[in-house]
Amino acid sequence: MRFVANIPILWAALHTWFDGRPRLQLGGTVLIGRHLQLSNVDFFGGIPFAEPPVAHLRLSRPRPKHSLSPLRSFDAGSFGLPCLQPYLDAGPDMSEDCLTLNVFRPSDIDTNSSLPIMIWIHGGGFCNGGSLLYDGAPLVEQSVARGTPILFVSMNYRLGPLGFPHGPEAVERGALNLGLHDQWAALEWVQNNIASFGGDPRKVTIFGESAGATSASHHYFKENFSTVARAAIFLSGTGSTFPIFDGYRTTPSWMLFANNTQSCATASPNQTFSCLIAADSSDLRASLKAGMAIELWPFRPVLDGPEGIISDLPAKRLSNGAGGRVPFMTGAVLDEVTIFVPKDFQTKDIATWLNANYTPSPLGSGALKAGMDKVISLYPDDPSAGSPFNTGNETFGTGPGYKRGSAIIGDVIFHASRRLWSQKTYAPSYAYLFSEPQTSADPAVGVFHSSELAYFFEDLARNGSSNTAWLSRVMLDYWISFAVSLTPNDGKGTNRPRWGAYEETKEILELNSKTLGLIPDEYRALSMDLFINMSDILSW
Repeated sequence: MRFVANIPILWAALHTWFDGRPRLQLGGTVLIGRHLQLSNVDFFGGIPFAEPPVAHLRLSRPRPKHSLSPLRSFDAGSFGLPCLQPYLDAGPDMSEDCLTLNVFRPSDIDTNSSLPIMIWIHGGGFCNGGSLLYDGAPLVEQSVARGTPILFVSMNYRLGPLGFPHGPEAVERGALNLGLHDQWAALEWVQNNIASFGGDPRKVTIFGESAGATSASHHYFKENFSTVARAAIFLSGTGSTFPIFDGYRTTPSWMLFANNTQSCATASPNQTFSCLIAADSSDLRASLKAGMAIELWPFRPVLDGPEGIISDLPAKRLSNGAGGRVPFMTGAVLDEVTIFVPKDFQTKDIATWLNANYTPSPLGSGALKAGMDKVISLYPDDPSAGSPFNTGNETFGTGPGYKRGSAIIGDVIFHASRRLWSQKTYAPSYAYLFSEPQTSADPAVGVFHSSELAYFFEDLARNGSSNTAWLSRVMLDYWISFAVSLTPNDGKGTNRPRWGAYEETKEILELNSKTLGLIPDEYRALSMDLFINMSDILSW
């Protein structure tokens, strides 16, 4: 009887030997993955963690998919398609049937390995991106090389207006922050299934960049976060990166999307859901860009009440002890917004942008304008003080407000919110600044937003120049060490400086191949302190 009970596992093992493709048993289904030829890593991709959010499930919270039955086998050799989005940076088509995840794991491990897991949430301003853009093999390979193997998991989640519906109907139906609910469903899927891949569900670290980091930090504040993870890493984003408003603020953007969908051309704000649910997916796809006309990132997380995910402003939740003692790492790159600020940005545009993006302020328009005027006064109209930083008086042919505006906007969105989280948390935390020059990039953007991602996902540890490869290995080791031991200082892998906890040192780690080490967290202190003191005004 024992032998009969293990027939599916034996069958999977025999077929792995026969065709070289890794197999594993997931419930009643055999997953057929792919061995990555240039590494000792197995990949299982495109695994559904929720029912396709189409037809009557469109614009609803995800319905978890607990098994792949009645399928006896499932081809998991490729990534699933990205979710519908107005911009697609690379490669394939996209689909509404997109709620899938992927697992990268060391080859030749078994279900008893109990490895730590790193779960990646991609960025993209909540309107674009996909898990297929991130190769988890370099992280897994480095983890094996240093003797602390891990699993890497990535996911897709709904984006734009389909993932973050706004307007009165979305509020009334409880249909806010659907993309965050997708992510949570994926996190719960990992808890229920990752042991079949050789992972330990008690040893999960979630991490993400930009919108992915912002997402992870919202989950971090949930009272039951410890049921899905024990640590977090936020790259270029926290819950305070974007101002948090209610679900009504961007109703105009929602209506542009809805009314440009053929079946909803004449719909009012209270009559959009039924016609959008009935629409063809191709019609929805054609109208996505229309909703982006008013502002850059209109569809993003909002306040959704005590039964939702974001019950109050993140800064208030942080000060009140949300997150408890769950450790985290967080940081930013040197020139965060240079790739978003128009090259012809004018000085007059700075105040306009700030006031528009932080309106309405909880303390009123007068307080917001006074605060922003004071902020601008702290940044001299001097190219040598602007971003990209450390470039002197060079303006790269940009408008007179470009470098000044990039410095101000980068600080209010990324650097000040990172410092707020470092200073206000009750948890053990580690902070960094990535400042490695990007010599192949446009010099006008400097060390631009997302430039650190190549050091994790593009195998620079083996294929980069000597300095680049070394810094990549160092960064991988810090991140893997934290995921494995809850400290970046396990002493394994590369010889690297000790990264002191922020509450002990009030220092941050500068990630730079020539100046790697701790520095005081004092850059642009006056303006940073002002932003932090303005957290209520800024809807942080």
